Amino acid sequence: MLKIERTSVMNFENAIRGARNPMNSWAKMDSSYDENGEFVFGENDIDLAKRLAKAGSDHRKFLRQIFVSLDITAPLYWWKEFDTYKVGTVANSCSTMHKIHTKPFCRDDFSHDRMTDDALSALDSLIAFLESERLKFVENKEDRSHWHNMIQLLPSSFNQMRTVTLNYENLIGIYYARRTHKLAEWHTLCDWIMSLPYAKDLIAIKD
Repeated sequence: MLKIERTSVMNFENAIRGARNPMNSWAKMDSSYDENGEFVFGENDIDLAKRLAKAGSDHRKFLRQIFVSLDITAPLYWWKEFDTYKVGTVANSCSTMHKIHTKPFCRDDFSHDRMTDDALSALDSLIAFLESERLKFVENKEDRSHWHNMIQLLPSSFNQMRTVTLNYENLIGIYYARRTHKLAEWHTLCDWIMSLPYAKDLIAIKD
């Protein structure tokens, strides 16, 4: 399970202006904003942007200046793989250390959409034990053994929300490395990548 919320894409105008700096070609800029305040590439600017994007990472530095912010809720086993892309990204996560005991455990706290019935039964048993330990810790926070039981038994299917900031250059790497991955969460993310403004022109550059 992977859920994406609150996507924001920023800085197209500044990025394409910077892309024109090497040739001092600012006079050719023809992009604008529509009635909804959305950036719209002009014919000259999108032609330049597409050529630079396909020319290689040293030519498409302007893509690193197109920023994307979003909230991702995903299981810990997926976040472990996402951490491969820490270069040029920032993520602020909800804290299991501070907040794990503040609400009852339930199935929806965990990614279980592809589990078999036997696995679901095992998960339910674990949830019941985690909840009993949570209640014991809430009753007596001086006894941290119950808190440690929760932390050390927490399965990697536990869902965590993080606010993530990336850029279009990051997204090229993620898209081509993960679009055929066996984890369904990566397919959800790659579908989201292709829904971003001008993704077909600036991210799916090898297709």
